[in-house]
Amino acid sequence: MFIDIPDGKDPIGYVWGEMVPGIGPAAAGAATAVYAHSTLGLREFEAARLRIAQINGCLFCQDWRTERDGVKVEETFDQAVRDWRTTDAFDDRVRLAAEYSERYALDHHGIDDEFWERMRASYTDREIVELSICIGSWLAFGRLNRVLGLDAVCVLPSHLGSR
Repeated sequence: MFIDIPDGKDPIGYVWGEMVPGIGPAAAGAATAVYAHSTLGLREFEAARLRIAQINGCLFCQDWRTERDGVKVEETFDQAVRDWRTTDAFDDRVRLAAEYSERYALDHHGIDDEFWERMRASYTDREIVELSICIGSWLAFGRLNRVLGLDAVCVLPSHLGSR
């Protein structure tokens, strides 16, 4: 970790709560809201989330699997996300979620009309906005945890999924 944490303090709770009490809890609320309130399908959600985790290099986020109603993606899903261009494990929506995440994180200026045509053929405007908010949250907060070295000690509330 690159932040000094007092002995006996939970690193995540301390950094996200105590260090910046006017910002941290609000940021934590936004970060957990995407898990608690997303209406996207689990496979689209996880493809987008894992692609951002891979790009960010966040150890915890790469290891995490969101669980909904006792269901998680298959064990090999993370490798399929790495291979999103060529895998036969994805339908169009899942592949687009991974592609959108990558483009959002690495080349947002290069998102062109052709891409938006494909997105709009598979996703509603509401779903595009929801996916965009989720990706933005994961990009910002996963990268924050990775940059500060918190990703090795990160734990999300148990009601959001499982590791």
